Amino acid sequence: MDDRVRDHASTLVEWSARIEAGDDVVVEVGEGAHELGVAVAEQLGEKDANLLSTYRSPELQRAYLTAHDGEFERDPAYELALYERADSVLILKGSNNTAGSADVPGDVRRAHSKARQDIREARLDTDWVSTQHPTRAMAQQAGMSYEAYQEFVYDATLRDWEALADEQARLKDILDAGETVRIRSAGTDLTLDIGGRTAVNSAASVAYDSHNLPSGEVFTAPADTAGVVTFDVPMTIQGRRVRDVKLTFKDGVVVDFEAEQGADVVEEVLETDGGSRRLGELGIGMNRGVDRVTDNILFDEKMGGTVHLALGRAYDACLPAGEAGNDSAVHEDLITTMGEGSLLEVDGETVQEDGRFVWE
Repeated sequence: MDDRVRDHASTLVEWSARIEAGDDVVVEVGEGAHELGVAVAEQLGEKDANLLSTYRSPELQRAYLTAHDGEFERDPAYELALYERADSVLILKGSNNTAGSADVPGDVRRAHSKARQDIREARLDTDWVSTQHPTRAMAQQAGMSYEAYQEFVYDATLRDWEALADEQARLKDILDAGETVRIRSAGTDLTLDIGGRTAVNSAASVAYDSHNLPSGEVFTAPADTAGVVTFDVPMTIQGRRVRDVKLTFKDGVVVDFEAEQGADVVEEVLETDGGSRRLGELGIGMNRGVDRVTDNILFDEKMGGTVHLALGRAYDACLPAGEAGNDSAVHEDLITTMGEGSLLEVDGETVQEDGRFVWE
């Protein structure tokens, strides 16, 4: 086994999930992530944690959804109990076919998602962490050789996370004290109300309310949104290509949209439920180890010099005690590049210009 796989597993268990002896841990192993799954199981054994592993496969999911009549039981009790009892859920992504479920009908996909809302909430209530094992399919989607993609993944993942956490704390403090964020770039002039919200220093550990490895972003949950934003980073959503999406917001709601490619996918997301036309997240990428677009949201949204916005569910960590944020069955991120001529302001003060923070 490549030593980097074991280092990845160690970082996941020790730094990210903070697993302790006796913890009940669900490990969801992607179809191409077997090797990482083995390394994680070894780490959990050394920790004297309790392991239950499950199998994640787009093709398996496709087979189930396309054969089903579309009338899904609401939150099956056996699956809900699994996540309600778990201390941690480790999601090891690693697809062998990134479009494995692309032809699942949108109405079936939405119905299944809506029927699992309590299960999704129970999983989010655990110390969950999602990570990515490099596979040849992911390398192909990124337009890279397998060897180069491995280097990319481990450069982004095996980092000095404490040092990055210290840097990100500067931006967190600015956002926590701020009332209004304004984003200006090509095709974008957007104003977001963040007053009273708490920013998350997403440093790849549950100790920071961070649930991705790699991470490297600071995010919050806007209370209101107005203006226009253009997302110039192409990506794959639900197995289908989406490019050059433009959203227009008024009173916090998407009132118009267009897309150069994948408009039908965007429409499906927007029509999911009452919360899917509102933003659940404003995220600012700060991981300079992610130095190129790879068509994988786990990495691309963390890239330094980008901003991402998520349609749908807001994370409770960003909300004042007792306040309910935007609720939805979806959380779909879209990314815009903060390149030359761009400006990120908080309460009228420049925080980032041309994609570089004022302290860089």
